[in-house]
Amino acid sequence: MVTKERLTAQDFDQELLDIYDYYVHGKIDRRTFLDRAAKYAVGGLTALALLEMLSPNYALAAQVPKEDARVKSEFLKYPSPAGNATNGEMRGLFARPAAAQGKLPGVIVVHENRGLNPYVEDVARRLAVAGFVAFAPDALWALGGYPGTDDEGRTMQAKLDRNKITEDFVAATKFLQSHPDCNGKLGVVGFCFGGGMAHTLAVRMPDVIKAAAPYYGGPPPAEDAAKVKGALLIHLGELDTGINNRMPAYEAALKAANVEFTTHIYPKANHGFHNDTTPRFDEAAAKLSWDRTLEFFKNKLG
Repeated sequence: MVTKERLTAQDFDQELLDIYDYYVHGKIDRRTFLDRAAKYAVGGLTALALLEMLSPNYALAAQVPKEDARVKSEFLKYPSPAGNATNGEMRGLFARPAAAQGKLPGVIVVHENRGLNPYVEDVARRLAVAGFVAFAPDALWALGGYPGTDDEGRTMQAKLDRNKITEDFVAATKFLQSHPDCNGKLGVVGFCFGGGMAHTLAVRMPDVIKAAAPYYGGPPPAEDAAKVKGALLIHLGELDTGINNRMPAYEAALKAANVEFTTHIYPKANHGFHNDTTPRFDEAAAKLSWDRTLEFFKNKLG
């Protein structure tokens, strides 16, 4: 094995990557993961060591560090009376270009199933560098915010009412649309759980979401496709069969409803291929998909 900073999907058996995927999506618990991973624990490794190798290393996340002079970012609270927080208030990271002149298009950034971790914060700053105002809400703020580890974050997010999480992101979208730095033209990008939420917002807020770029997110029911008015740019990893097998019916419904959409399937890429803090990261697929996403937002939002 090479050092953790150099590990890629090719360093692991695909079955082990799939078992890890089941674990991070709550299909199996930690003990089951360790039991199933044990057969890959060879050469002095343990199943626990394999879990550590596969888990995020957020030291790798800062493509645009917090102190980057090109970006101004801050945490802002916003009202969400129908959401999870008992006081009706949520929080997210707001990022904009430091040298911005006038109002800019906005992009909602939706995290995975574990809260607003450093990788997703970095994605918001990347969008600001590209010329957008970005807002990345933290669904876990209702429970005190992202706790510092993804394992804890997954446990916390699983405790929240899923329908109320949706309301928190609907409220965040309205908040960004009305922000004085935003010109009201909105897009959304999300990853895993966030990809599914990007689809949901496109359905739920068709007159607001002009462009949605879901990454490996589960689709809504096919009957909801006709509600979408904005354009969709759908990113999928070839090896992510759990999500991919659910897409054809929704894509057929989008086509029947004359919704503008494009689907890209990245060869040999796993679920989570855009997340540059884990071995599932695929540099080529991540770069190409992100270039396409930025072009998409610039074309659709201006």
